[in-house]
Amino acid sequence: MEHIELFFKSIFIDNMVFSVFLGMCSYLAVSKKVSTAVGLGAAVIFVLAITVPLNWLLDQYLLQPGALSWLGAEYAEYDLSFLSFIMFIATIATMVQLVEIVVEKFSPSLYNSLGIFLPLIAVNCAILGGSLFMQSREIASLGLATTYGIGSGIGWFLAILAIAAIREKIRYSNVPPALRGLGITFIITGLMAIGFMSFGGMLTGGDEEAPKEEKTVTIKNTTEDNKEVLANNIKANK
Repeated sequence: MEHIELFFKSIFIDNMVFSVFLGMCSYLAVSKKVSTAVGLGAAVIFVLAITVPLNWLLDQYLLQPGALSWLGAEYAEYDLSFLSFIMFIATIATMVQLVEIVVEKFSPSLYNSLGIFLPLIAVNCAILGGSLFMQSREIASLGLATTYGIGSGIGWFLAILAIAAIREKIRYSNVPPALRGLGITFIITGLMAIGFMSFGGMLTGGDEEAPKEEKTVTIKNTTEDNKEVLANNIKANK
């Protein structure tokens, strides 16, 4: 259940685009056609699915304070956390370079349509944000880090796919001249973000309250006792 909850939370509730507005440059520039958006979204899923668990391993066994204790007791005091950004970006750049080589080899048309935005995945703040959020939220295991990376990538993929489909259809709509282009895209993005906010209660339902113990109060009938006391007092007064 922990994996399922984290997976759906990273897709809908903590969506990279609609929750924290990361990766907006690629989101706006490559969302004019659905085919291009699908290609870039798939590349983002792959990069996040690989880099987040790799960076989790780096964080756990190299960067955290005391992470080098596995090398020996004399290394336990070392703190390499100041290298987090450099190490994370190096891992991301390596994976993006691999993706670029594969796409260029097997899909030259997609490579040409993505243009400069494919290598720019290396500095896409959504990619780096996935690793930094993984670190700040202290995800407990490698499996959860992988789940979080895949879920975050799918969330970004759904966002760019949805806006690309809308932008293809909106070309045939009578949009006011002042809002054509990025203007109406920002408005639609805001409305979609409001829609995704409605998923906030999906995984936060209240727990069932423990049944309250019913307390039974027993009231003794003391009428007869009172009558006897009253009769004794009358006799005593006589």
